[in-house]
Amino acid sequence: MTNPVLIEVLRGAIVESAHRGAVAVFDADGKAVWEIGDTSKPVFPRSAVKAIQALPLVETGAADAYGFGNRELALACASHSGEPAHVELARSMLARAGLDKSALECGTHWPSNHDAEIALARAGGWPNALHNNCSGKHSGFLCTCVHAGIAHRGYVKAGHALQEMVRDAMQEITGAAHGAAERATDGCSIPTYAVPLKSFALGFARMATTNGFGPERAKAAKRLLSACMAEPFFVAGTGRADLALMEAAPGRIFAKGGAEGVHCSAIPELGLGIAIKCDDGAGRAGEAIAAAVLARLLHTDEALAAKLLELATAPIESRIGAKVGALRPTPALN
Repeated sequence: MTNPVLIEVLRGAIVESAHRGAVAVFDADGKAVWEIGDTSKPVFPRSAVKAIQALPLVETGAADAYGFGNRELALACASHSGEPAHVELARSMLARAGLDKSALECGTHWPSNHDAEIALARAGGWPNALHNNCSGKHSGFLCTCVHAGIAHRGYVKAGHALQEMVRDAMQEITGAAHGAAERATDGCSIPTYAVPLKSFALGFARMATTNGFGPERAKAAKRLLSACMAEPFFVAGTGRADLALMEAAPGRIFAKGGAEGVHCSAIPELGLGIAIKCDDGAGRAGEAIAAAVLARLLHTDEALAAKLLELATAPIESRIGAKVGALRPTPALN
């Protein structure tokens, strides 16, 4: 099955590029509300599922033991930009468990936020693991290990007790098998599993409604999504798409992107979960698809839908800031 073109990139009035993809919108009972393309094809969700991966942090009692509030929980679900507030909060999370950056096994890269990168370089500094966009998630993993009495060395490896907890949560929430046959390694060194795109839409519908969850899991899921919606800066960072989507409708939209054009979101008031995959892995296209899908699903709120469509039609600018083109959702998303 060939997925349809969902986003066109215009330069002037001419289509310069086109992005194919698939969209799955499901409710918590497993009913397909809207599907485009091949939603049964397995995809790696990458960072789009961090809110599900953070469930053990809350369910084990670690979050309460270390006094974590909305900001810490949002950072545990984040792909942050490495801005000073992100770095310092990750450092604080580790310190509460008696750890420091040396415990992180996520690797190191420069901040993705340009201003933070330049400031660090100007100060003569070098990035460390706290600047890694996944350091909040890994800090949550480490805090879970310490609180639960699990030896944390090697916590990123498949088969480690922590990763088994994460795998079990992913499997139960999505309803899809997460076994060795589906497993590969994510950019931050933890296991990632390729399962049908529609399974992630179902998973986030369940996270948003807590339908079928026991009391503790329901409380944990609601707390994590609420934290992300309350503190979206700590999920993403300055100028990032997920921040813009959640700020467009405070407390009404959960949004989380991942690498290679994957994006997951939820609309709690409608009880819907959304999962998107851009075939060519383009992040800007995945974000535009997400905004267009959310605009359609929330069309009864005309002002909000207009904001979301504005995000879906982001301008293409020249080096001097002149608008020379734009992204354009195709009729498949109408």
